[in-house]
Amino acid sequence: MKPKSIQSIKNWAAEDRPREKMLEKGREALTDAELIAILIGSGNSEESAVDLSRRILKDVDDNLINLSQLSIADLMKYNGIGNAKSVAIAAALELGRRRRYAEATKQTLIRNSKDAFEYFYMHTQDLLHEQFWVLLLNPANKVIKMAKVSDGGINSVYVDNRRIFKTALENNASALMLCHNHPSGSVQPSDADKSLTRNLVRGGKLLDIKILDHIVVGIDNYFSFADSGLI
Repeated sequence: MKPKSIQSIKNWAAEDRPREKMLEKGREALTDAELIAILIGSGNSEESAVDLSRRILKDVDDNLINLSQLSIADLMKYNGIGNAKSVAIAAALELGRRRRYAEATKQTLIRNSKDAFEYFYMHTQDLLHEQFWVLLLNPANKVIKMAKVSDGGINSVYVDNRRIFKTALENNASALMLCHNHPSGSVQPSDADKSLTRNLVRGGKLLDIKILDHIVVGIDNYFSFADSGLI
C-alpha cells in the first residue's frame, strides 16, 4: 500500500505555517501543537510536524504537565522524534518550568496561599512520588529558605516533626508554610494529613513558631488548610 502524501509545511499558506504565524500574529496566536512543531521542525512520512505534535499531545490528554513527565526515551518512541527532537522538547519544557519558578521567587513576600503554591509548585510538579517541604519565613513573611523535609512513596510520605522544627530554629524562622504533593492529582487532604497538621500547629505554639498554612499540591492546583479553615 502506497503511503498517503503529506503536504509539507513549506507548501502551506504562509498564514498557516507556525513560524510565519508567530512572526505575523505573535506567539500567543499559536496552539501548543504549533509551538512544538516549531521545536521539532519536521514530522515523518505520514504526518506533518503539526500533526505529529497534535498526536503526541493527544496521548498526554493535551496537558503540558503530563508531557513534561515523559522521558527522552518515551518521546523517541514516536516515529519522527529522534534524540535531538526529544531533547529540544524536554529543554523547552524545562525552560518553562524555570521561568515560572523565576516569577515566583521574584516576590519573596508570601502574602497568601497562592504565593506559597507558586513557590512550592516548581519543586513538585513533575514528581511521581510524594515529598514534604517547608517554607521558612521571617516576622514580615519574607522567605528565609525553602527546605525539603522528606521523600515518600506514591501515595504517602513520612514526616518527622522534630526535623521540621529543628530546621526552623536553625534558620531563626518565626513562621512556616507546609507543603506536600499528591502525584495522583487529587488535592483533598487525608486524615493523616489533617492529624499531622494539627500536631505541627500545637508544636509550633510551644516554640512560638506559627504554622500559617499547609498546601497540598496536585496537578496545577492546590488545597489550602488555611483557606479551608483547618488552621
